[in-house]
Amino acid sequence: MTINTHPTLPEFEYVRPETLAEASEFLTRYPGEARPFLGGTDIFVRMRDGLITPNFLVDVKKLDGTNDLRFEPQAGLTLGAAVNMNRVIASREVQAHYPLLAEACRSVASYQLRTRATVVGNICNASPAGDTIGACLVFNGVLHIHEVNGLRQEPLAEFFLGPGKTTLKPGDIVTAIHLPLPPKGCAGVYLKLGRNKLSDLSLVGVTALGHPDPSLPSGYRFRLALASVAPVPLVPTQAETYLANQPITPETIREAAHLAAEACAPIDDLRGSARYRKEMVRNLSAKALSEVWEKLK
Repeated sequence: MTINTHPTLPEFEYVRPETLAEASEFLTRYPGEARPFLGGTDIFVRMRDGLITPNFLVDVKKLDGTNDLRFEPQAGLTLGAAVNMNRVIASREVQAHYPLLAEACRSVASYQLRTRATVVGNICNASPAGDTIGACLVFNGVLHIHEVNGLRQEPLAEFFLGPGKTTLKPGDIVTAIHLPLPPKGCAGVYLKLGRNKLSDLSLVGVTALGHPDPSLPSGYRFRLALASVAPVPLVPTQAETYLANQPITPETIREAAHLAAEACAPIDDLRGSARYRKEMVRNLSAKALSEVWEKLK
């Protein structure tokens, strides 16, 4: 077997349209050959490794609101597709209302890479290991998508179809993600297990968010999202339902963590075995839920 120790990018044409309509039209004209381009932190790696070979990269970073980071007290947070992760981390509005999202962004690689990497790009890459996807899921994120015939909105929970696969069609461009106002009194945490503490993909990632809800028997609602343990980012609904209907105790937290682990379908790969990942989901879910419960108390 020959190993290329100096891989390079294949040749491609760089396209910079003037409007979203022009970008969608071009992407529709060349399905399978043209791809939208944001920060490039994922697409260039995949091109270098020969996993994809697009003939055109269509730069959408400067188009129609893609650079907007906007918080509205009555509506919530809108992150344009080109807003990089360091800008999210530095935002006072994000720190005040969505600290869980800032925490997830801070876990991604290095400072230098985060000046290019975007939350929307992390989502559209559709990796089950995406670090910021869990926070966007537990906050009930909604994607704003420009298509050839206009605009549509799509709940993030319905967006993923498999590793690297989404509901996007040729010509679709995700322009932003909107996060509604967070529940009052909420607390959250993101725990990530990697082979090292810096710059590694997660072997397991657990996002947990909790908030008071007097309508439930437990008096609290918890949301969970799991990374790297299924073909798509996973929401273990059975664990969430269990916590909604039981008094919150160390025992119920352990049982909910067990249910979260049972919901997983991890695989064996070079970074970890399926059995190890499942056990780590149990341990990290218990730890995350306990930390959130302590914050809520």
